[in-house]
Amino acid sequence: MGSLQLEDFVAGWIGGAASVIVGHPLDTVKTRLQAGQGYGNTLNCILTVYRNESVLGFFKGMSFPLASIAVYSSVTFGVFSNTQRFISQQRYGDSNHAPALSDLIVASMVAGVVSVGIGGPVDLIKIRLQMQTQPFIKANINLRHRATGFPAYRGPIHCVSSILRQEGLAGIYRGAGAMLLRDVPGYCLYFIPYTFLCGWITPEGCISPSPSSVWIAGGIAGAISWGTATPMDVVKSRLQADGVYLNKYKGVIDCISQSYHSEGLKVFVRGITVNAVRGFPMSAAMFLGYELSRKALRGDQAETNP
Repeated sequence: MGSLQLEDFVAGWIGGAASVIVGHPLDTVKTRLQAGQGYGNTLNCILTVYRNESVLGFFKGMSFPLASIAVYSSVTFGVFSNTQRFISQQRYGDSNHAPALSDLIVASMVAGVVSVGIGGPVDLIKIRLQMQTQPFIKANINLRHRATGFPAYRGPIHCVSSILRQEGLAGIYRGAGAMLLRDVPGYCLYFIPYTFLCGWITPEGCISPSPSSVWIAGGIAGAISWGTATPMDVVKSRLQADGVYLNKYKGVIDCISQSYHSEGLKVFVRGITVNAVRGFPMSAAMFLGYELSRKALRGDQAETNP
């Protein structure tokens, strides 16, 4: 069991790195749309970022998630896989027994809770770095006496030290409540569709799914998960971006209330298109990297389910 745990974590690390490289440009667009001002729709946002910041603007803040999301994915996939196997061992006496829907729900929820502990600070720093060159209302800027477009942070390390100095340890976990409300159901709608789609697409008699099956199942699962997670993702992005130049929200409920009163219900589906579109290649790359790595690490004896 020990070696299997290690292989799942290593495979998750490789899958996470692959997903960051594929998805970060659209993640930047998604964050700007949800927490920024003056971008309008997705296409206008892409054109604005490109015109003002060139291609490099889409990769702003990527170094930190590339280093850390790999660890985050490693833990998430490792926790999910091993929780699922532990449940199968306890319920059926065989860790490789095909999991029931209830088993997948429990394993997904455990992975979601654990992921917030690691992913909260990672997401916060990524969003702060993505948002710091974005336009803010003059009245808000005056609160911190900073000029428009002047970077608040010099890089990930400076960002962490600034947040700890100004907001304390609690500042690192800003938006964690919204992230829990996003990720616990979000991972259920991530791992469960993937597991069932993989089983459905894979021909009978095959020990493991083909790369194309993994790509399709992983992509669809990602689009479903990210699309449905958008409302809480908007709240999380706003809470985490809050603090670059000002502190506007007191918490999750206050953020929901202020966002609704100023922009209506439509604000909670802002970025849903880019979330679902970005969710497909990111998750496809994640699951493909995970499954292929795990297969290589285990000497070609992979299972259908993660």
